[in-house]
Amino acid sequence: MWTIYTDYLNTQKICEHYNYTKELSKKEDSSRQVISTIFIIICCLIILENLLVLASVWRNTKFHSAMFFFIGNLAFSDLLTGAAYIANILLSGEMTFRLTPVQWFIREGTAFTTLSASVFSLLAIAIERHVAITKVKVYSSNKNCRMILLIGACWVISMIIGGLPILGWNCIEKLDQCSTVFPLYTKKYILFVVTIFSVILLSIVILYVHIYFIVKSSQAEIAAPHTLALLKTVTIVLGVFIVCWLPAFSILLMDVSCAVKTCPILYKADYFFGTATLNSAMNPIIYTLRSKDMRKEFKRVLYCWGALRKSKASDRCMVPLRSSSSLERCMHKHELPSSPITRECATFV
Repeated sequence: MWTIYTDYLNTQKICEHYNYTKELSKKEDSSRQVISTIFIIICCLIILENLLVLASVWRNTKFHSAMFFFIGNLAFSDLLTGAAYIANILLSGEMTFRLTPVQWFIREGTAFTTLSASVFSLLAIAIERHVAITKVKVYSSNKNCRMILLIGACWVISMIIGGLPILGWNCIEKLDQCSTVFPLYTKKYILFVVTIFSVILLSIVILYVHIYFIVKSSQAEIAAPHTLALLKTVTIVLGVFIVCWLPAFSILLMDVSCAVKTCPILYKADYFFGTATLNSAMNPIIYTLRSKDMRKEFKRVLYCWGALRKSKASDRCMVPLRSSSSLERCMHKHELPSSPITRECATFV
């Protein structure tokens, strides 16, 4: 009995769908090769800088707190985004037509999953920041439960979103419903993904705006420089997110609305998604380099890496981080009665 899954190993399906949605050419675009090389270099940078974040969080026990675990989760998802995008580039072009539909779904689904996890991690951090500001007890005895639930939900939802097409929400045998950018995905699925990401963006905006107004209305408890620092970080976070993702959202919305072969710009969609991937390179800068403690730990990790390369033992690698430590000052504040606004002072995110 024939089912939709019968065609998952049929390589001819890839050619059929690409011929229907795109104007295929045997000529290899030389500029595409150059751009692909640039994006691969950027993805390597994404992997390295997020490895640095993970190493810093793992090495320093001062970072073994909920906030830094959320940052570590963001770094891990961004690292996988970089790796998945490299694989996607290497399996694109002529390699696409050697893939079976199931391999194509895995290629695209992995990229969708990791990008979704990165975006959901941003939302999880925004939720944690909001809880830290609004609750008297930022984290009580159930702090680990809350953190695990948020991180777990981030990955479960991302895998579901990335896996829906391979589970059956695709346009195999339904060519008239196919996306131009992703020829085996149905346009309804593309619209669903854009809607989800748009809701996440709106949620992050609402949470950070609420945080800002709470801090602004508490001038007696928090100094003006702290308010400005928070506002600056919020502006950077939202600005970079919108700048990086708006082109990708726009191209996907055009894909949903355009008839087949009527919008040539859709054939250049890879460049728009490359821009979205840049968000994964910016996240470590925004969420960690604004912390003095994290910057110091970065230097220590790089120093130790250099010492290991030279095969020299280094005592500095084992010395605990001495810090002027906004983190330590925060810990002292926790010992005294204080308002929820002054509790999370390590990183203004």
